[in-house]
Amino acid sequence: MKTIHSTPYQRLLALLVDARKAANMTQQELSQRLGRPQSYVSKYERGERRLDVIEFMDIARYIQADPYGLLRQVDSMLMDQNS
Repeated sequence: MKTIHSTPYQRLLALLVDARKAANMTQQELSQRLGRPQSYVSKYERGERRLDVIEFMDIARYIQADPYGLLRQVDSMLMDQNS
């Protein structure tokens, strides 16, 4: 299974988008903080590019989201699916 297309990974991306928007931050603003082009943010938010753990932690830090809380939400979803 390609995890980039899995429901849990898509849920993680949705959580990151929601957290970025809750921080009142545009893709452009986040990309500037990350030192990356705006297309980097756009591609991972659309699921066209996979994030590694370090990238995920950096993004969470810059949007002031709790990375562990985000992962707990995804883990909870996985637990529900496996019940």
